[in-house]
This record gives sequence, structure tokens and C-alpha cells, in this order.
Amino acid sequence: MIINKTELNAILNAKHSNPHSLLGLHQYRVKKRRGLVARTFIRNAKSCEIVDIESKPKKTYSLEKISSDGFFEGWIPNRPKVFRYYLRIEKTNGETQQYYDPYSFMPTITDYELHLFNEGNDHQIYEKLGAHISHVNGVSGVSFAVWAPSAKRISVVGDFNLWEGVYHPMRLLGSSGVWELFIPGLKKYTKNKYEIIGADNLLRLKTDPYGVFFESSPNNASIIKDIDKYEWRDTAWMEERKCTDWLKQPISIYEVHFGSWKRMGEMGNRALSYREMARELTNYVKYMGFTHVEFLPLNEHPFTGSWGYQPTGYFAPTHRYGNTEDLMFLIDTLHCNGIGVIMDWVPGHFPKDIFSLAEFDGTKLYEYTDPRKGYHQHWGTLVFNYGRNEVRCFLIASAFSWFHRYHIDGLRVDAVASMLYLDFSRKVGEWVPNEYGGRENLEAMHFIRQL
Repeated sequence: MIINKTELNAILNAKHSNPHSLLGLHQYRVKKRRGLVARTFIRNAKSCEIVDIESKPKKTYSLEKISSDGFFEGWIPNRPKVFRYYLRIEKTNGETQQYYDPYSFMPTITDYELHLFNEGNDHQIYEKLGAHISHVNGVSGVSFAVWAPSAKRISVVGDFNLWEGVYHPMRLLGSSGVWELFIPGLKKYTKNKYEIIGADNLLRLKTDPYGVFFESSPNNASIIKDIDKYEWRDTAWMEERKCTDWLKQPISIYEVHFGSWKRMGEMGNRALSYREMARELTNYVKYMGFTHVEFLPLNEHPFTGSWGYQPTGYFAPTHRYGNTEDLMFLIDTLHCNGIGVIMDWVPGHFPKDIFSLAEFDGTKLYEYTDPRKGYHQHWGTLVFNYGRNEVRCFLIASAFSWFHRYHIDGLRVDAVASMLYLDFSRKVGEWVPNEYGGRENLEAMHFIRQL
């Protein structure tokens, strides 16, 4: 056994913060002989070998099982350079599997992208953080990335690994606070969460802050989707929008709460779906002569009674009325009929639900640390920390994603007064003045200007 017991136990107990430094292929010398050490950790595996896909014919190297939990290690002499490979596994039930090793891939995010995120200036960071169907070195899979600077360990868990955090731990990318992992072979509709050991040493399961779709409560798992395949028909609307001076155009806005606007009485009084709403709402709005529709928040939210004003999915439409393509179809239909789309958006606060943003990495990460700034007494929610670059980047990217991905025409920002004033809904002594002694939240003002 080459690996020392301390490092082995850290992997077996899912407490290693840099698994890529041990797993995969690494240059290693044995008594001055140059070569490679190979390691992998696989559940329910009886045997494992590495298949060199660069050699002709393909060479194979058997690994030794040094832990009953499924940890394998092997020494490959006279191979000083790391090569491309896949794993061939014999399971304990006799089944044979072949797949690429997640720990053989380089990071899917560049240092420059991380720099922009940390300074708060990557307004399309949702294309890097979160879960994305990707192709890396010709291999298809899903790349995962999440910001959690104070976490001690993060693993991707889901229905593909029986929700066991020991098998797919992520690596921390330098001082960026971003953890990353590419898992080959994963496909769309896979459910997943992040299993996090926080700064407080507590284990928590969190949904993806950048997730694009979620399952319903109480599980609230993220669902991997490729949402860039919808074929839009609203080219004429989008082109005309570019050259229209909306400040000089008559506008009449029809505000809609999706869940109660119209219901199907003959079908248990359920709400309309996105696609059903496309037909019904378009006809009504055209008949009444409105130019725009304004939807109350359509982003994912766990409590239906909040009407969407306590969101947990800042990049995801709610599952209640259909999937991502269904919402695109609704907006597309409105645009094709000359109707603009505005959506209410909530960057002022977020709920305390344990599966979401609250104390994400065992610290007050997205929210202010001081409850006199970070706790909303009026709504029982948490206030975003607008002084943190990455939080502002998260929120602005959320806004941008609705324009980019869903073609909406405008956002109505909710609860602006609660963002601007530190004494909002607070009595004397329950709020903290700004550096000049005033009641204005200067960080929120900076965020709004940047937005």
C-alpha cells in the first residue's frame, strides 16, 4: 500500500477536501523507479483495472483492493506520463462495467472565470456554476461547480450514487471558494444535491443555488436539464424590441398571479399549465388590449402561499405548471402575438428553508452575519449580503439569466424599500446604521446601481 493511512481514512470517511490529489493517476517513484500510482474508490466493486486508451493495442493494469469499502490502488512502472484511460470494474454481483474516472479530468472552470466571479463581474456565471451537461476531452457527462468557501468537504450526491457523499467528493479550486467536479456518463433528468460538511462540522444537504429545475417538496432536489435546445419563434419581436423606445410607447400592463388567474374546475380545480396558459392568456390579453403581461414571481419556491415572493430557485421556473420548455413556449406565444412579458423578481430576501441558501457552508454566506441586518423581522426571511461580491454576482446573473434564457422583456424588482433602508420594519435599537450614521443601506444602493 502506497497511500498512507491518514489520507486513506480521509477518503473512506469523506473528509478529504482535495480528492483529486489522491485519486486518479499521479506520478510517483518507487525506489528511484519512475512510474504512476493509480487510485479509485468505487462502491460494490470486486475488482478494478485501468485501460490505457492511448496505447495500441490497449494495455490494462490491475489495481489491488486495499479496503473492503472499495478503495483500489496500483503501481504502474515505467510510465512517467499520465495517460487517458477508463476503468473496467467487476461488481460484487458479477456485472462488468466500463466508465471514465471523474478524477482524471482537469477543472472545467478557468482561473480567469473564477477571478471575475470573485470580483463580482461575471454576469453569466450561471454558465459555469451549477450543473451543466458537458463534453470534456470528447467525454460526455455533467460538470458541477458550487461556491462554498468555508466548507470542509463537498460531495455531489444523487440517484446515481444512492445519495452517498463518500463516492463523489469535489475539489476546492484555490482560494476562489468554488468547488468543482466533472462526472462522466451522467445525463439529463438526474436528480442531485450537494452534501456539505460546513465550517461548523455539521453535515447538510443543499440544493444547487444555480439549479435550473427542481422536484417538488419535500425532497427539493435539483434536476439536471439542458435548457438551450428550445427553438424560439419570436425573432420578429426580439428584433423590433431592440429599436423601440419604450419610454415613448404606450404601455398597459396586466398583472397575473399564475396559480389563481384561472383554474380547471372539472379537473380538481387545478391551475393551468404553462402551455394551457399560453392559449388562454394570450387570447384574453389581446381582447382586453393590454400591451404587456406581468407575472408574479415564477421562480421556484417551496411555500405556495408566498406566491413566489420567497424564492429558493433564482435560476429555475417553478415546477408547478410545467417544465422549462413549457415556460419558454408561453413567453414565445405571447411574443408572437405582440405581447411583452415582465416578471416580478425578488433580490431583497430569501427564506430560511434548510435545503436552500441559509447558512449554506456552515456560515452566513449569502446573508448578513448580524441579524440586525440579516434577518427580516417583517417576513421571517433572510437578507442578502449586498457587500459580498459573489452574492451580487449571483443576483445579477439571476436577473440576466431570465433575459437570456427566457427572453423576458423586463423585471419588476420587489420590496426595494426593504433593501434600501436599514431600519425598514425595525424599531429603535433593532438596526445598525451605516458608516455615516444614516439609515440607508449603502451596499444595497451599490448593488441596485450595478444591476
